[in-house]
Amino acid sequence: MHSPDDDWSTRHSVLTNARRAAALVNVLTPDPPRPDAVAEVLTAYGERAPVELSPDDVAAMRAAAVLLREVFAADHVDRAAEALNRLLLEHTGPLRLTSHGGGTPWHPHLDSDDDAPWSEWFLASSCMALTVLLWEGQRPPGALCASPRCSDVFVTRGGGPARRYCSRRCATRERVAAHRRSGVGTREVSDGRAGR
Repeated sequence: MHSPDDDWSTRHSVLTNARRAAALVNVLTPDPPRPDAVAEVLTAYGERAPVELSPDDVAAMRAAAVLLREVFAADHVDRAAEALNRLLLEHTGPLRLTSHGGGTPWHPHLDSDDDAPWSEWFLASSCMALTVLLWEGQRPPGALCASPRCSDVFVTRGGGPARRYCSRRCATRERVAAHRRSGVGTREVSDGRAGR
């Protein structure tokens, strides 16, 4: 039995699973992805170390990441729902409950088996999390970073204006670049007159 101190529910929440999906999409989409970086993300999101991935595992996970990227790229809830519906239809099994042989609390899975390949598990669990976020928020569950220097995806969550950047670092970098392009604070003083 699991103790109240066990953080399993937090590590496996819908939001955490969606954030894991984004982190994996980001680490898997550079070509070629680094297996150690993929294993690091999986471990950071609760998989037991050591995570052993073959080159074929990583290649199949990369193909799944490319499919999931379409969901994050959807700029309207209808397009995100269409992408998710297509992925759910073509790449997931029926909804089932598992406790992984009594090792975890009961929870839903859309992959075919507890021993499904990494890519099948990644795609199915990501689809489930992103579907629930779309359902709850009635908006796309994620987005692409608006920075032209960044190709990362991120989970959109919460109220207020839509987030445009994957991180504060990207937002700050773009604000600074826009400020520099505007020329504010860069006027030269010559002959006693400002700016020419």
